[in-house]
Amino acid sequence: MRHQYKIENMKCAGCVSAVKSALEGIPGIESAEVDLETALATLEGEADDAMILKTLEEAGYPGSPAE
Repeated sequence: MRHQYKIENMKCAGCVSAVKSALEGIPGIESAEVDLETALATLEGEADDAMILKTLEEAGYPGSPAE
């Protein structure tokens, strides 16, 4: 399953790396692609939206489902 989220507070490649690492640590997530320019994270795998949003918040990069 594919999930896409708009990510706040990303300003550099280090931020992208931190977000990607946090997301890939979620059980059920197979891969995460994070784009600084569009501020979007695209995830592949099975994970609960609430867990994804909580992980982003705890990492310091609040997110919301992208449409």
